[in-house]
Amino acid sequence: MKAMILAAGLGTRLRPLTNDRPKALVEVGGRTMLEITLGRLRHFGIRDVIVNVHHFADMVVDYLNKKNNFNMHVEISIEDELLDTGGGLKKAAWFLNASGQNGEEDSFVLHNVDVLSSIDLERMIVAHHKNQALATLAVQDRETSRYLLFDDRQQLCGRQAGRDRSLELVRTTTPVHARAFSGIHIISPRLFAVMSEQGAFSIIDAYLRLPGQGEKIMAFAADQYYWRDLGHRENVAQAEKDISNKLVSA
Repeated sequence: MKAMILAAGLGTRLRPLTNDRPKALVEVGGRTMLEITLGRLRHFGIRDVIVNVHHFADMVVDYLNKKNNFNMHVEISIEDELLDTGGGLKKAAWFLNASGQNGEEDSFVLHNVDVLSSIDLERMIVAHHKNQALATLAVQDRETSRYLLFDDRQQLCGRQAGRDRSLELVRTTTPVHARAFSGIHIISPRLFAVMSEQGAFSIIDAYLRLPGQGEKIMAFAADQYYWRDLGHRENVAQAEKDISNKLVSA
């Protein structure tokens, strides 16, 4: 199985930590976010990884070279212009087996670099294949500014965002359940064949379009696992305390 780490963002919410480095190389508990994410993937037997980069891209390349890619096969996808999550993924299709073939070996993991969690990727992968989903998203019941909406069968049906918290339904269904996305996906490469968006775009936009075409974008309930967004300085400080208190390993 292969994986992609999304690491091309500017890390503006982490400044001044990202004034002289990309967010992937910001340290949390003595290890960079990139090392932590690669270690998580390696723990689940994944050794073929592609990382997209933009901000201080050369620093990431040099860092991986010095670390001998942490004894993994790591490719770099350089984005001269930021392509957002969907565009970045589409650019890396050549590595992630975009042939559209079916089978467990074809699915891949998409993981934000600025996420620290104990989410069981193996269980996610099993659920993804059992449901024959196009994509499976780790979600939690927690507060967020943007929610994804799922029906009773745990299939994506819309989102809720904005100051007025208005619902945007892509499939008519009741009731709906609002869940916070955790930045971890299991994806079938068949997604590339049905992803018509071009240029820079959010993968969520594609996910919201596809259920109307009969595709299954499934939720994986991850409430029992530790999870923290490392995109804010205060969250990095809290994550370091959590690591020190052995609430999560990094």
